[in-house]
Amino acid sequence: DAYFGILAARAIITPINTRLNPSEIAYILDHSGSKLILVDQECLHLIPNSKVTTIVCHNTGRIGDPYEEFLSAGRRFSAEIGWVGLDVEPNEDTPAVLCYTSGTTGRPKGVLTTLRGSYLAAVANAFEAQITRDSCYLWVLPMFHAAGWTFPWANVFACATQIIIRQVSYPEIWKHFLVSGVTHYCGAPTVQIGIVNDPAARSLPHPISAIIAGSAPTAQVIGQLEQIGIKPVHVYGLTLIPLRKTYGPFTRCYDQPFWTTLPLAERAKLMARQGQSFATAQNVRVVYPPKHENDQDLVDVPKDGKTVGEIVTRGNIVMKEYFRDAEATRKAFRGGYFNSGDLAVMHPNGVLQILDRSKDIIISGGENASSLAIELELASHPHVLEVSVVARPHSKWGERPMAFVILRQEYIQKWAGNHADFEVELKRHARSLLPGFACPEWVQVVDELPKTSTGKILKTDLRKIVAKL
Repeated sequence: DAYFGILAARAIITPINTRLNPSEIAYILDHSGSKLILVDQECLHLIPNSKVTTIVCHNTGRIGDPYEEFLSAGRRFSAEIGWVGLDVEPNEDTPAVLCYTSGTTGRPKGVLTTLRGSYLAAVANAFEAQITRDSCYLWVLPMFHAAGWTFPWANVFACATQIIIRQVSYPEIWKHFLVSGVTHYCGAPTVQIGIVNDPAARSLPHPISAIIAGSAPTAQVIGQLEQIGIKPVHVYGLTLIPLRKTYGPFTRCYDQPFWTTLPLAERAKLMARQGQSFATAQNVRVVYPPKHENDQDLVDVPKDGKTVGEIVTRGNIVMKEYFRDAEATRKAFRGGYFNSGDLAVMHPNGVLQILDRSKDIIISGGENASSLAIELELASHPHVLEVSVVARPHSKWGERPMAFVILRQEYIQKWAGNHADFEVELKRHARSLLPGFACPEWVQVVDELPKTSTGKILKTDLRKIVAKL
């Protein structure tokens, strides 16, 4: 309701991450200048003592519920003025959504987007995901995350059915997969791991499309998804990194017919690429890093699949600005393009492939090791459920990789009390697949990995753990 009603009222939507603490939320309410809060009763404790007008939804659907009364008043007002009296916003560049970061490295930062961008991103997502009036979309992705990647609008544009769940519950997800006719959902690779490893997992009675972003799915995850009837659709956007700079995905890895004839491992490497731009987005570029702080010249790297540069982009579905932060906006748009901080190569066929975030690259003995590439190879070990790799200081090499690993359920007992032996085994596996400088120096088995509300692994938290070692 709010995603449509707020825009119709010519106001700005500010979706708030319910995993933030009350002080962070209070800052967002103040910084955004919010005039009205719509909140579910379960989250009311997150906004204590707020002076902003607050409408609480008790989720009853009955007369007397403050939220239902709020909606009724709106319907009465709409009936009085009619369509002719509806005040339509004439400027397509008017702000639409103000998303805030999680504040992992400081105060939450506001990212402002527009009506035009939201519309074009939603149209693109409906088209690229192939959502139609016969589709049924399950909300696994939190709706507060970058405005739900614009899928609240995309699904309505396509006249699709939407099913909303309150939290990522794998038994509940599987219930809807099996009985509700779900055809589409979005989620990070870690969410896919939870889905395929749930006790309820089985072959599906009908195909489902999984729109995957956050990091590239591993060969093992792709194989498990396909085996039960879920088709992975790999997309890329700047919503899953600390600052949400696009409206959701804006590139897609378009699978080719001949890929079906390839071995799974080879096919997975092709599917792990970030692909090409959506129809409503401008072409993504990969450029050489700036020579100095004020360098505004953007020079594309060769399309050889080898030369590393930074992803830059501009156009319809890139943010308008950082809210109330002109200096940060200026720095972000070097050369008129948004500078992502993602390091990538461009292949001869124009396909984009991310190697890593610039801050996640591990510099070992003068060699640059991609943490993502290391993770993909370590994840191919049959005993590994999830893995994340970060840099750890090394007296000789400067930095060396450290791997944090969650074991598959069926192998936990095997390695119980013998994690040192598993470390030897995983290092042996790594040496067969990776150059020496990229092989992990340390392996730590853990019960869980720190994650965002969308399932993205928080490497900032892992680096804090490493700093204490």
